Amino acid sequence: MAAMTQRDRGAVATWLTVVAALIFAMVVLGGVTRLTESGLSMTDWRPVTGWLPPLNEAAWQAEFDAYRASPEYRQINAGMALDAFKTIYAYEYAHRLLGRVIGVVFFVPFLVFLARRRIDRQLAWKLAVIFALGGLQGGVGWFMVKSGLVDRPSVSQYRLAMHLGLAFLIYGAIVWTALSLRHAPAYGAGEPWVPRLRRGAGWLLALVSVTAVSGAFVAGLDAGMIYNTFPLMGGQLVPADWGQIVPWWRNAFENPVAVQFDHRVLALTTVVATLALWAWSRRQRLSRRSRRIANLMALMVFVQAGLGIATLLAVVPVWLGALHQAGALVLFTLAIALPSSLRRLPHAAAEASP
Repeated sequence: MAAMTQRDRGAVATWLTVVAALIFAMVVLGGVTRLTESGLSMTDWRPVTGWLPPLNEAAWQAEFDAYRASPEYRQINAGMALDAFKTIYAYEYAHRLLGRVIGVVFFVPFLVFLARRRIDRQLAWKLAVIFALGGLQGGVGWFMVKSGLVDRPSVSQYRLAMHLGLAFLIYGAIVWTALSLRHAPAYGAGEPWVPRLRRGAGWLLALVSVTAVSGAFVAGLDAGMIYNTFPLMGGQLVPADWGQIVPWWRNAFENPVAVQFDHRVLALTTVVATLALWAWSRRQRLSRRSRRIANLMALMVFVQAGLGIATLLAVVPVWLGALHQAGALVLFTLAIALPSSLRRLPHAAAEASP
């Protein structure tokens, strides 16, 4: 395949930006589905034909009968009316349908760009891997839902974290690729501070990612419904029942008190690390784009921390929980954009530039 023209790079970047926006919406919708306890309303998975909703009352009754055999109905929603079931079903159906839409919006233009030779070989392989990860995500989603259809009326927090983590990975890969296509490296080899700052930005991206995935354990264990005070938990900085599970390391994944505490610590560490990197960047000769991203990230980390505290104090209302999830994605996007903006020109190109 021939090298991509600037026009091709712009077209592919625009397409990937649209896909990323759809994934952003899907992650937020997934959070709403979780917060409204709607995720277990669909008790089967039909990858090909499942895009069709129930089309008549008989079909609705069949779906409802299947749900009434689930642990969630028997243990939590016994006596639920069909109309109430239709409401929670709508959230999960919309979530799954949007996943199929994303698959089509990704795959069809990908084939068109390939057929017209507007994507080079290296990028084609990267995009093929991303598409494969998207297909895997559908299976992981069902693997997660199945965990709540056997004995307990909630999904495994481990599988929920896997599902969210893979969503962030796919979203991040698409955003990084789109940014790389849209923006050329802005720094030359004569700026030795750039690699160090970029490594720092990379570590900050890792911290933001871990903090976001730790939120999945908070959601999976309903850990936001306890200790709804800040900054203390039960009048203490470290709650007394942090280590009640043996062995101790399981507390970080299975003890709701420890999970909430750890998420708080990670969030506050993210705030401090972001501000430290921002202060470091202020002493460097950043490009206008890099400085704008660093400034936005310093602002957004305060917004996200505020959303998290407000969500906790209000005992996790759906709208605040959804905003907090969206905020995590915005911060994650900026954390990707910053190291992307700090790319350097190859040595040969740098030496040839005036």
